[in-house]
Amino acid sequence: MLYFKELSFWERTQYTESIDFVIVGAGIVGLSTALFLRKKFSTAKIVVLDRGYLPTGASTKNAGFACFGSPTEIYDDLNKGNENQVWETFLARYNGLKTLFNLVDKEKIDYKSCGSWDLIREREILLPKDFLDYLNQKTEQYIDEKNVYTEDNDTIHKFGFSGLKTCYKNKLEGSIDTGKLIHELYKSVIFNDIHVLFGIEVKSYETEGTNLRIETNFGELKSANLLICTNGFARQFNDFDVQPARAQVLITKPIDDLKVKGTFHYDAGYYYFRNIGNRILIGGGRNLDFAGETTTKFETTKVIQNSIQDLLRNVILPDTIFEVDYSWSGIMGVGADKTPIIKKVNNNVAFGVRMGGMGVAIGSEVGKKLANLF
Repeated sequence: MLYFKELSFWERTQYTESIDFVIVGAGIVGLSTALFLRKKFSTAKIVVLDRGYLPTGASTKNAGFACFGSPTEIYDDLNKGNENQVWETFLARYNGLKTLFNLVDKEKIDYKSCGSWDLIREREILLPKDFLDYLNQKTEQYIDEKNVYTEDNDTIHKFGFSGLKTCYKNKLEGSIDTGKLIHELYKSVIFNDIHVLFGIEVKSYETEGTNLRIETNFGELKSANLLICTNGFARQFNDFDVQPARAQVLITKPIDDLKVKGTFHYDAGYYYFRNIGNRILIGGGRNLDFAGETTTKFETTKVIQNSIQDLLRNVILPDTIFEVDYSWSGIMGVGADKTPIIKKVNNNVAFGVRMGGMGVAIGSEVGKKLANLF
Protein backbone atom coordinates (compact mmCIF):
# COMPACT_ATOMS: atom_id res chain seq x y z
CA MET A 1 0.00 0.00 0.00
CA LEU A 2 1.37 3.40 -1.02
CA TYR A 3 0.68 6.00 1.70
CA PHE A 4 0.30 9.74 1.11
CA LYS A 5 3.69 10.40 2.70
CA GLU A 6 5.30 8.22 0.02
CA LEU A 7 3.85 10.12 -2.95
CA SER A 8 5.97 12.08 -5.38
CA PHE A 9 6.26 15.86 -5.37
CA TRP A 10 3.92 15.99 -8.38
CA GLU A 11 1.30 13.79 -6.78
CA ARG A 12 1.34 15.69 -3.51
CA THR A 13 1.12 19.15 -5.05
CA GLN A 14 -1.62 18.09 -7.44
CA TYR A 15 -3.85 16.02 -5.14
CA THR A 16 -3.06 15.99 -1.42
CA GLU A 17 -1.62 19.35 -0.34
CA SER A 18 -3.09 22.85 0.14
CA ILE A 19 -6.67 21.57 -0.02
CA ASP A 20 -9.44 24.09 0.53
CA PHE A 21 -12.38 21.67 0.57
CA VAL A 22 -12.52 17.91 1.13
CA ILE A 23 -15.88 16.34 0.31
CA VAL A 24 -16.54 12.83 1.63
CA GLY A 25 -18.81 10.87 -0.71
CA ALA A 26 -18.83 10.85 -4.52
CA GLY A 27 -22.54 10.29 -5.00
CA ILE A 28 -25.20 12.71 -6.18
CA VAL A 29 -24.89 14.96 -3.11
CA GLY A 30 -21.08 14.97 -3.00
CA LEU A 31 -20.55 15.68 -6.70
CA SER A 32 -23.31 18.33 -6.72
CA THR A 33 -21.75 19.98 -3.68
CA ALA A 34 -18.41 20.10 -5.46
CA LEU A 35 -19.95 21.77 -8.51
CA PHE A 36 -21.72 24.41 -6.44
CA LEU A 37 -18.56 25.09 -4.45
CA ARG A 38 -16.73 25.65 -7.73
CA LYS A 39 -19.35 28.24 -8.74
CA LYS A 40 -18.62 30.14 -5.51
CA PHE A 41 -14.85 29.59 -5.28
CA SER A 42 -13.33 29.63 -8.75
CA THR A 43 -9.73 28.96 -7.69
CA ALA A 44 -10.22 26.70 -4.64
CA LYS A 45 -8.69 23.24 -4.54
CA ILE A 46 -11.60 20.83 -4.13
CA VAL A 47 -11.04 17.12 -3.55
CA VAL A 48 -13.82 14.53 -3.41
CA LEU A 49 -13.06 11.26 -1.60
CA ASP A 50 -14.99 7.99 -1.78
CA ARG A 51 -14.12 4.75 -0.05
CA GLY A 52 -15.31 2.57 -2.94
CA TYR A 53 -13.97 2.11 -6.45
CA LEU A 54 -17.41 3.46 -7.42
CA PRO A 55 -19.63 5.78 -5.33
CA THR A 56 -20.61 3.73 -2.27
CA GLY A 57 -24.20 4.01 -1.06
CA ALA A 58 -27.30 4.40 -3.22
CA SER A 59 -26.38 6.90 -5.96
CA THR A 60 -25.36 4.23 -8.49
CA LYS A 61 -27.78 1.61 -7.17
CA ASN A 62 -31.18 3.29 -7.07
CA ALA A 63 -34.12 2.63 -9.39
CA GLY A 64 -33.81 5.93 -11.25
CA PHE A 65 -37.17 7.42 -10.27
CA ALA A 66 -37.51 11.17 -10.83
CA CYS A 67 -40.38 11.39 -8.36
CA PHE A 68 -41.55 13.84 -5.73
CA GLY A 69 -44.90 12.69 -4.33
CA SER A 70 -47.28 9.78 -4.87
CA PRO A 71 -50.85 10.17 -3.54
CA THR A 72 -50.70 7.34 -0.98
CA GLU A 73 -47.36 8.56 0.40
CA ILE A 74 -48.64 12.12 0.76
CA TYR A 75 -51.86 10.83 2.39
CA ASP A 76 -49.85 8.73 4.84
CA ASP A 77 -47.51 11.62 5.64
CA LEU A 78 -50.43 13.97 6.25
CA ASN A 79 -51.94 11.52 8.72
CA LYS A 80 -48.65 11.29 10.60
CA GLY A 81 -47.29 14.82 10.56
CA ASN A 82 -47.65 18.53 10.03
CA GLU A 83 -49.38 19.63 6.80
CA ASN A 84 -46.99 22.50 6.11
CA GLN A 85 -43.97 20.25 6.55
CA VAL A 86 -45.44 17.65 4.17
CA TRP A 87 -45.86 20.25 1.44
CA GLU A 88 -42.47 21.82 2.10
CA THR A 89 -40.95 18.36 1.56
CA PHE A 90 -42.99 17.98 -1.63
CA LEU A 91 -41.76 21.36 -2.89
CA ALA A 92 -38.15 20.57 -1.97
CA ARG A 93 -38.28 17.40 -4.08
CA TYR A 94 -39.92 19.15 -7.02
CA ASN A 95 -37.43 22.02 -6.97
CA GLY A 96 -34.60 19.56 -6.36
CA LEU A 97 -35.30 17.90 -9.69
CA LYS A 98 -35.13 21.32 -11.34
CA THR A 99 -31.74 21.88 -9.71
CA LEU A 100 -30.55 18.49 -10.97
CA PHE A 101 -31.63 19.26 -14.52
CA ASN A 102 -29.76 22.55 -14.36
CA LEU A 103 -26.59 20.59 -13.59
CA VAL A 104 -27.04 17.85 -16.20
CA ASP A 105 -28.69 17.68 -19.60
CA LYS A 106 -31.94 15.68 -19.37
CA GLU A 107 -31.27 13.96 -22.67
CA LYS A 108 -27.84 12.75 -21.57
CA ILE A 109 -29.33 10.89 -18.60
CA ASP A 110 -32.23 9.41 -20.61
CA TYR A 111 -34.89 11.37 -18.75
CA LYS A 112 -38.38 10.20 -19.67
CA SER A 113 -41.42 12.22 -18.67
CA CYS A 114 -43.51 9.05 -18.56
CA GLY A 115 -45.66 9.81 -15.53
CA SER A 116 -46.05 7.51 -12.55
CA TRP A 117 -48.84 5.36 -11.17
CA ASP A 118 -49.71 4.56 -7.58
CA LEU A 119 -51.24 1.06 -7.70
CA ILE A 120 -54.05 0.14 -5.30
CA ARG A 121 -54.59 -3.52 -4.44
CA GLU A 122 -58.03 -5.16 -4.42
CA ARG A 123 -58.07 -5.40 -0.60
CA GLU A 124 -56.63 -1.91 -0.09
CA ILE A 125 -58.80 0.97 1.12
CA LEU A 126 -59.26 3.68 -1.50
CA LEU A 127 -58.22 7.24 -0.82
CA PRO A 128 -61.09 9.53 0.26
CA LYS A 129 -63.08 10.76 -2.75
CA ASP A 130 -62.13 14.40 -2.28
CA PHE A 131 -58.41 13.73 -1.67
CA LEU A 132 -57.33 14.03 -5.32
CA ASP A 133 -59.13 17.38 -5.49
CA TYR A 134 -57.19 18.47 -2.40
CA LEU A 135 -53.90 17.26 -3.97
CA ASN A 136 -54.54 19.15 -7.17
CA GLN A 137 -55.45 22.34 -5.30
CA LYS A 138 -52.26 22.16 -3.25
CA THR A 139 -49.98 21.30 -6.19
CA GLU A 140 -51.39 24.21 -8.18
CA GLN A 141 -50.73 26.43 -5.16
CA TYR A 142 -47.15 25.20 -4.67
CA ILE A 143 -45.87 24.50 -8.21
CA ASP A 144 -48.43 26.25 -10.45
CA GLU A 145 -49.42 23.05 -12.27
CA LYS A 146 -53.04 22.05 -12.81
CA ASN A 147 -54.55 18.56 -12.54
CA VAL A 148 -51.32 16.77 -11.68
CA TYR A 149 -53.18 13.83 -10.09
CA THR A 150 -55.95 11.73 -11.63
CA GLU A 151 -57.51 8.31 -11.06
CA ASP A 152 -56.67 6.00 -13.96
CA ASN A 153 -58.46 2.65 -14.17
CA ASP A 154 -57.47 2.00 -17.79
CA THR A 155 -53.80 1.48 -16.95
CA ILE A 156 -54.50 -1.76 -15.06
CA HIS A 157 -55.85 -3.41 -18.20
CA LYS A 158 -53.46 -1.68 -20.60
CA PHE A 159 -50.38 -3.08 -18.88
CA GLY A 160 -51.90 -6.45 -17.98
CA PHE A 161 -51.69 -6.14 -14.19
CA SER A 162 -53.60 -8.52 -11.91
CA GLY A 163 -55.14 -8.16 -8.45
CA LEU A 164 -55.53 -4.38 -8.53
CA LYS A 165 -58.55 -2.19 -7.81
CA THR A 166 -57.44 1.11 -9.35
CA CYS A 167 -54.45 3.43 -9.64
CA TYR A 168 -53.64 7.11 -9.26
CA LYS A 169 -51.49 8.89 -11.82
CA ASN A 170 -48.99 11.71 -11.32
CA LYS A 171 -48.46 13.16 -14.79
CA LEU A 172 -45.23 15.04 -13.91
CA GLU A 173 -43.02 12.26 -12.59
CA GLY A 174 -40.55 10.31 -14.71
CA SER A 175 -37.38 8.24 -14.84
CA ILE A 176 -33.67 8.58 -15.51
CA ASP A 177 -30.68 6.36 -16.17
CA THR A 178 -28.91 6.28 -12.81
CA GLY A 179 -25.54 5.24 -14.22
CA LYS A 180 -25.57 8.01 -16.82
CA LEU A 181 -26.51 10.56 -14.16
CA ILE A 182 -23.44 9.82 -12.05
CA HIS A 183 -21.25 9.69 -15.16
CA GLU A 184 -22.46 13.13 -16.31
CA LEU A 185 -21.91 14.62 -12.85
CA TYR A 186 -18.44 13.08 -12.74
CA LYS A 187 -17.55 14.48 -16.18
CA SER A 188 -18.72 17.92 -15.10
CA VAL A 189 -16.66 17.75 -11.90
CA ILE A 190 -13.51 16.81 -13.81
CA PHE A 191 -14.17 19.53 -16.40
CA ASN A 192 -14.37 22.04 -13.54
CA ASP A 193 -10.92 21.09 -12.21
CA ILE A 194 -12.17 19.15 -9.21
CA HIS A 195 -10.27 16.03 -8.12
CA VAL A 196 -12.07 12.77 -7.31
CA LEU A 197 -10.10 10.05 -5.53
CA PHE A 198 -11.71 6.62 -5.14
CA GLY A 199 -10.70 3.94 -2.66
CA ILE A 200 -9.99 6.53 0.05
CA GLU A 201 -11.86 5.78 3.29
CA VAL A 202 -12.13 8.64 5.77
CA LYS A 203 -11.94 7.21 9.27
CA SER A 204 -12.03 10.33 11.45
CA TYR A 205 -11.18 14.03 11.57
CA GLU A 206 -9.86 16.52 14.12
CA THR A 207 -9.73 20.29 14.17
CA GLU A 208 -6.21 21.70 14.32
CA GLY A 209 -6.22 25.50 14.49
CA THR A 210 -7.78 26.78 11.29
CA ASN A 211 -7.24 23.44 9.50
CA LEU A 212 -8.52 19.89 9.78
CA ARG A 213 -6.55 16.69 10.14
CA ILE A 214 -8.37 13.96 8.23
CA GLU A 215 -7.35 10.38 8.93
CA THR A 216 -7.81 7.94 6.03
CA ASN A 217 -6.78 4.39 5.15
CA PHE A 218 -3.82 5.89 3.25
CA GLY A 219 -2.67 8.24 5.98
CA GLU A 220 -3.38 11.82 6.92
CA LEU A 221 -4.71 14.69 4.82
CA LYS A 222 -5.12 18.33 5.79
CA SER A 223 -7.86 20.61 4.55
CA ALA A 224 -9.29 24.00 5.42
CA ASN A 225 -12.85 22.63 5.24
CA LEU A 226 -14.67 19.30 5.31
CA LEU A 227 -18.11 18.47 3.91
CA ILE A 228 -19.57 15.05 4.71
CA CYS A 229 -22.04 13.66 2.17
CA THR A 230 -22.20 10.01 3.19
CA ASN A 231 -25.98 9.79 3.76
CA GLY A 232 -26.73 6.37 5.31
CA PHE A 233 -23.18 6.08 6.64
CA ALA A 234 -23.21 9.46 8.44
CA ARG A 235 -23.43 8.00 11.97
CA GLN A 236 -19.74 7.17 11.70
CA PHE A 237 -19.01 10.88 12.08
CA ASN A 238 -21.94 12.26 14.11
CA ASP A 239 -24.91 11.12 16.19
CA PHE A 240 -27.50 12.75 13.91
CA ASP A 241 -30.86 11.02 13.45
CA VAL A 242 -29.74 9.09 10.36
CA GLN A 243 -30.23 5.35 10.11
CA PRO A 244 -28.98 3.18 7.25
CA ALA A 245 -31.82 1.63 5.25
CA ARG A 246 -31.00 -1.09 2.76
CA ALA A 247 -33.04 -1.27 -0.45
CA GLN A 248 -32.98 -4.48 -2.49
CA VAL A 249 -33.47 -4.41 -6.24
CA LEU A 250 -33.51 -6.82 -9.18
CA ILE A 251 -33.84 -6.56 -12.94
CA THR A 252 -35.19 -9.14 -15.33
CA LYS A 253 -33.70 -10.37 -18.54
CA PRO A 254 -35.28 -8.83 -21.67
CA ILE A 255 -38.96 -9.76 -22.11
CA ASP A 256 -40.50 -10.05 -25.56
CA ASP A 257 -43.43 -7.68 -26.21
CA LEU A 258 -43.31 -6.16 -22.72
CA LYS A 259 -46.46 -4.09 -22.16
CA VAL A 260 -45.37 -2.26 -19.02
CA LYS A 261 -44.10 1.26 -19.69
CA GLY A 262 -43.53 3.87 -16.99
CA THR A 263 -42.79 4.12 -13.26
CA PHE A 264 -44.99 2.55 -10.59
CA HIS A 265 -45.45 2.55 -6.80
CA TYR A 266 -47.11 -0.34 -4.95
CA ASP A 267 -48.09 -1.01 -1.32
CA ALA A 268 -47.83 2.65 -0.22
CA GLY A 269 -44.49 2.95 -2.01
CA TYR A 270 -42.75 0.09 -0.19
CA TYR A 271 -42.40 -1.54 -3.61
CA TYR A 272 -41.58 0.25 -6.85
CA PHE A 273 -40.92 -0.85 -10.41
CA ARG A 274 -40.38 0.47 -13.91
CA ASN A 275 -39.42 -0.68 -17.34
CA ILE A 276 -35.91 -0.20 -18.68
CA GLY A 277 -36.38 -0.91 -22.35
CA ASN A 278 -37.95 -4.37 -22.39
CA ARG A 279 -36.81 -5.31 -18.88
CA ILE A 280 -38.53 -4.76 -15.54
CA LEU A 281 -36.53 -3.26 -12.67
CA ILE A 282 -38.22 -3.75 -9.30
CA GLY A 283 -37.23 -3.06 -5.73
CA GLY A 284 -38.57 -2.71 -2.21
CA GLY A 285 -39.91 -4.99 0.48
CA ARG A 286 -38.02 -3.29 3.30
CA ASN A 287 -41.25 -3.27 5.34
CA LEU A 288 -41.01 -7.06 5.62
CA ASP A 289 -37.96 -6.75 7.87
CA PHE A 290 -37.27 -3.19 9.05
CA ALA A 291 -34.81 -4.36 11.69
CA GLY A 292 -32.85 -6.57 9.31
CA GLU A 293 -32.75 -3.91 6.60
CA THR A 294 -31.39 -1.26 9.00
CA THR A 295 -27.86 -2.16 7.99
CA THR A 296 -24.87 -1.01 5.95
CA LYS A 297 -24.22 -4.48 4.51
CA PHE A 298 -24.58 -4.72 0.75
CA GLU A 299 -26.43 -8.03 0.59
CA THR A 300 -29.71 -9.45 -0.67
CA THR A 301 -31.96 -11.75 1.34
CA LYS A 302 -34.20 -14.62 0.30
CA VAL A 303 -37.30 -13.32 2.06
CA ILE A 304 -37.25 -9.96 0.26
CA GLN A 305 -36.02 -11.23 -3.10
CA ASN A 306 -38.75 -13.88 -3.02
CA SER A 307 -41.40 -11.26 -2.22
CA ILE A 308 -40.24 -9.11 -5.13
CA GLN A 309 -40.38 -12.06 -7.51
CA ASP A 310 -43.84 -13.04 -6.18
CA LEU A 311 -45.06 -9.52 -6.95
CA LEU A 312 -43.66 -9.81 -10.46
CA ARG A 313 -45.21 -13.24 -10.96
CA ASN A 314 -48.66 -12.56 -9.51
CA VAL A 315 -49.37 -8.87 -10.15
CA ILE A 316 -47.04 -7.26 -12.68
CA LEU A 317 -46.38 -10.08 -15.15
CA PRO A 318 -49.11 -12.64 -14.37
CA ASP A 319 -49.11 -14.20 -17.83
CA THR A 320 -45.42 -13.81 -18.66
CA ILE A 321 -42.44 -16.04 -18.04
CA PHE A 322 -39.43 -14.03 -16.84
CA GLU A 323 -35.92 -14.61 -15.60
CA VAL A 324 -33.92 -12.51 -13.14
CA ASP A 325 -30.74 -11.13 -14.67
CA TYR A 326 -29.14 -9.17 -11.77
CA SER A 327 -29.98 -8.40 -8.15
CA TRP A 328 -28.28 -5.94 -5.78
CA SER A 329 -28.80 -3.61 -2.84
CA GLY A 330 -28.10 0.02 -1.96
CA ILE A 331 -27.90 1.85 1.36
CA MET A 332 -30.13 4.87 1.90
CA GLY A 333 -30.22 7.25 4.87
CA VAL A 334 -33.53 7.76 6.70
CA GLY A 335 -34.74 9.21 9.98
CA ALA A 336 -37.87 10.14 11.92
CA ASP A 337 -38.02 13.32 9.83
CA LYS A 338 -38.02 13.29 6.00
CA THR A 339 -36.22 16.65 5.89
CA PRO A 340 -32.52 16.29 4.97
CA ILE A 341 -29.87 17.41 7.44
CA ILE A 342 -27.85 20.32 6.02
CA LYS A 343 -25.83 21.68 8.87
CA LYS A 344 -22.50 23.09 9.98
CA VAL A 345 -21.17 21.51 13.17
CA ASN A 346 -18.36 24.07 13.47
CA ASN A 347 -16.79 26.79 11.32
CA ASN A 348 -15.25 24.40 8.80
CA VAL A 349 -17.18 21.11 9.00
CA ALA A 350 -20.65 20.56 7.54
CA PHE A 351 -22.99 17.66 6.80
CA GLY A 352 -25.45 17.08 3.95
CA VAL A 353 -27.13 13.75 4.77
CA ARG A 354 -30.47 11.91 5.27
CA MET A 355 -32.00 11.88 1.79
CA GLY A 356 -34.89 9.68 2.96
CA GLY A 357 -34.77 7.53 -0.16
CA MET A 358 -35.20 10.58 -2.41
CA GLY A 359 -31.59 11.25 -3.40
CA VAL A 360 -32.38 11.66 -7.09
CA ALA A 361 -34.99 14.31 -6.33
CA ILE A 362 -33.27 16.28 -3.58
CA GLY A 363 -29.57 15.35 -3.78
CA SER A 364 -28.48 18.24 -6.00
CA GLU A 365 -30.50 20.78 -4.04
CA VAL A 366 -28.92 19.50 -0.82
CA GLY A 367 -25.52 19.96 -2.47
CA LYS A 368 -26.42 23.52 -3.43
CA LYS A 369 -27.55 24.42 0.09
CA LEU A 370 -24.54 22.71 1.64
CA ALA A 371 -22.11 24.67 -0.54
CA ASN A 372 -23.89 27.87 0.40
CA LEU A 373 -22.99 27.32 4.06
CA PHE A 374 -19.40 28.34 3.14
